[in-house]
Amino acid sequence: MSLPIVLITGQLLTDAVWQPLADVWRDREIIIADNQSDDSIAGFAQRLLGKAPAKFILIAHAMGGFVAFEVMRHAPERVAKLALISTLASADGPAQTARRQGYIDLVERGAFAQVVEERIPILFPEEKRGDERLLGIARQMAADTGAETFLAQQRAIMGRIDSRPRLGEIEVPTLLIWGEKDGITSRAHHEEIRDAIAGARLEVVPGAGHLPTIEAPEIVEPLLSAFIER
Repeated sequence: MSLPIVLITGQLLTDAVWQPLADVWRDREIIIADNQSDDSIAGFAQRLLGKAPAKFILIAHAMGGFVAFEVMRHAPERVAKLALISTLASADGPAQTARRQGYIDLVERGAFAQVVEERIPILFPEEKRGDERLLGIARQMAADTGAETFLAQQRAIMGRIDSRPRLGEIEVPTLLIWGEKDGITSRAHHEEIRDAIAGARLEVVPGAGHLPTIEAPEIVEPLLSAFIER
């Protein structure tokens, strides 16, 4: 019997991130975790665990990776496999905090729509910033998230702990996926996680930015499907 798959993504992102995978995995039990109802990483993790089955495969993207690390600290026995996409294990540094505070300032000035426009250059590589399909998905996900939820997500991210000291405790099969033109997370971030988790593997998606599941589903889906079935 196939294990259920739990998916969780990040700030200003919605179920649309997972649509290309869901279209293929129609015969699997898929649970998309709530990334909009809490203002702490611990709260998101508790909500995920409260709704997830006793044993599951966890696939996490972006902020969802922070939640995944929290899940692995508190209920590692419930996760059979772990896939991490476009994420990092460290806490924010001064530059990241300043960027996030800039977003908060925009929202508080009533310029929430400007937030996603400022994020487009770090979400997508330059050659994709004219792709109206991708831009439309990003803008719609932001609109569906809304300003208040975005602020709660920012509080959660800014308050997260450094997960690196306990990465070595993760003992389940782990796959990392990173788009080589991601403007938010780096190859070094993913190599740091890979090197700390015994047996972890890193796959790089050529030409993709921060949203490889919608930018290059023809690469990401087979990687994840093979990992799940192996």
